[in-house]
Amino acid sequence: MHIKQLKEMVNQSKGSDFYTASGLHVFFSKPLETEVDVEKVISQVEETIPQHLRREVEALVIGELPEFKEKGFNAVYEGGTIYVTHIQDDQADMVDDIVHEFAHSVEEPHGFFIYGDSKIKDEFLNKRRNLHSVLWASDYKTPKSLFANIDYDEELDNFLYKTVGYDKLARLCTGMFISAYAPTSLREYFATGFTEFLLFPDRHEYLRKVSPELYKKIHQLYFEENLDI
Repeated sequence: MHIKQLKEMVNQSKGSDFYTASGLHVFFSKPLETEVDVEKVISQVEETIPQHLRREVEALVIGELPEFKEKGFNAVYEGGTIYVTHIQDDQADMVDDIVHEFAHSVEEPHGFFIYGDSKIKDEFLNKRRNLHSVLWASDYKTPKSLFANIDYDEELDNFLYKTVGYDKLARLCTGMFISAYAPTSLREYFATGFTEFLLFPDRHEYLRKVSPELYKKIHQLYFEENLDI
């Protein structure tokens, strides 16, 4: 089932869906395969993300999309709706997926603030160059030009995910990126940092040390500092 079909189902739904107090429409296109209390998940998400960073998302759809299997995704954001897989390990896993996609929704109204001065981009590309050197020295060789593209690139994604592997990558990029998925693209660099900042306040100092420019932007977003909202 594709996103367009899921949107039609949401618009016509009268069954196992609900609205939160803030007006978020939560819809099930497939039941969860594990015993996760979705209401608790959504409650935690809404308590974690301040209201001014939730304005773009109108609906949350739980189910299955071709992209989830084809590309190994767990969730995706598009046009005011977050789509998240019905296959979840536990509550924490589902909260993580949803908060990550809220990060992508934040990019729409605040894109210029986040990326306009190029500070996050420059920080990201510098880390990418360092990562390329580390991988090359570890006999994972691929053209340096592949690491210069800030946008999502399937060839690079496959190299990092399938050739290197996230377990190995996580060890190699410790102290450089906060997770193995962060080097994937500039947008994922932001989204992984956003998720880390909101879900793990006890690790703020590490995030600030590893990605100072990213931390500064997210901190300003969270507290509405110097934003043109």
